[in-house]
Amino acid sequence: MLKARARNGQETPLLIFFLVLKISLSYLLVNRVYELHRDEYLHLDLGNHLAAGYTSVPPLTGIVSALIKLAGGGFFWVRLWPALFGAATIFFCWKTVRLLGGNLLACCFAALACLCSALLRINTLYQPNSFDILAWTAVFYYLLKYFKDDQPLRLYQVAVCAALGFLNKYNIVFLGMGLVPALMLSPQRRIFGTKHFYLAWLLALLLVLPNLIWQFEQGFPVLKHMRELASKQLVHINRADFLINQLLYFLNSIVFLVCGLLALLFYRDFRSHRWVILVYVFTMAIFVWFRAKDYYALGLYPVLLSFGAAFLGRKLQGRPLVTALLVTVTAGSLLLILPYLMPLWSPDQIMRNRQRFEDMGLLRWEDGKNHHLPQDFADMQGWRELAALADRAFEAVPDRKAVLVRSDNYGQAGAINYYSTHKDINCLSYNADYLYWFDLSKPIRHLILIRGADDSDPNLTAERLLFKRVRKLGSVRNRHAREYGTSVYLLEFAQEPINNRLRQEIKEEQHDH
Repeated sequence: MLKARARNGQETPLLIFFLVLKISLSYLLVNRVYELHRDEYLHLDLGNHLAAGYTSVPPLTGIVSALIKLAGGGFFWVRLWPALFGAATIFFCWKTVRLLGGNLLACCFAALACLCSALLRINTLYQPNSFDILAWTAVFYYLLKYFKDDQPLRLYQVAVCAALGFLNKYNIVFLGMGLVPALMLSPQRRIFGTKHFYLAWLLALLLVLPNLIWQFEQGFPVLKHMRELASKQLVHINRADFLINQLLYFLNSIVFLVCGLLALLFYRDFRSHRWVILVYVFTMAIFVWFRAKDYYALGLYPVLLSFGAAFLGRKLQGRPLVTALLVTVTAGSLLLILPYLMPLWSPDQIMRNRQRFEDMGLLRWEDGKNHHLPQDFADMQGWRELAALADRAFEAVPDRKAVLVRSDNYGQAGAINYYSTHKDINCLSYNADYLYWFDLSKPIRHLILIRGADDSDPNLTAERLLFKRVRKLGSVRNRHAREYGTSVYLLEFAQEPINNRLRQEIKEEQHDH
């Protein structure tokens, strides 16, 4: 009893330290010169249109976005949620290590391994990926716990975590596809013989049913999205690069990852857990077959890092020099790559070290050309400037009840809605979910257009014939921004309301979408 209390007295402060550190790093390692990322603006706007589903993501992101909005919607609250999901992932890794019989050193190893990996960057972005990784990690933990204590409650916990993961991102279906054959080929196949297994999944089905009904009513847009993704993006993915990037994501924690894989294969004390390695093999094979994006598989790794940490914790207990060396190499190697992994340096600092970034291929964008910043960082620049230009146009409209603000892409629309001082500006787009949020119940006689640098000037298009006056209000001048050159136009005094034209355009876009 006294030993348990002493252990808890040491363990709880250490766990709290790592959780607080994880959350703090999500703020400390992002230079204040950067704004939110392009994708984050779309996710935040979902909170203004709560529904049982969206074309871009399942409904959970919209619910969290509504909570962020209730809290004020500031940077702090946007950054907090992915940081909390990252901290919860570390918590489940810590609990997994304890479940495996790991000591306190092993728990600290698991936390360190998560901190010194690509999860550090993932957990600074308000995207579904952070909760996706958390859901996978929780599913593994409760399955391990069920196979240890045989308590039916664990199966219901697995089902709830899987259902929440599904409502966050459909990616967790691939985990299920890997789990079924892995369990069937292992002694853990006995799970299929208990009624609680089926009752638990009935519970999961009930939890996701509203979204499934929404998918059915909308003609399963997720399937259309997957076909489009496969034909336009996944087909270009190199399978070898997919596998190489798995190692690069965890390069700083590679010792823990390799030890986790080897311990599952050869360490006698982990023999009963070898189904985990089978899940990894089957799921990775599915991802490789479908040419999945490399980050889709990130949810597989926290549990492997936990096994590696548990193994090393046992082997290095009482060997302080080797332990100190491992911690120093892991943390030190992370410090070396931090400016390349995180938006820690300002654009000016990156420009002064341009050659380093270029040599590492970090300045090459999807257009195949080198630019001023890494594309991921350039997606965090120029949005306030764009919103200010849109505000100027909005304020110049003679009748704001008869104006529509339309952008080229979801990043522009979301950023304008987020930063605008006019909360009724409601910028929309023929892109992503915005395509389904148009309200044409009022006559539209004025149009504010947001056009990318490569798009045509409305003065030279058919739109010029519909309006008496077309004015360019300005362009994004931040050369570091991916939206550099994006312009804002004000088209005024349509000869007649353009609602019918807009309805036809929206109908055509929805059909193509």
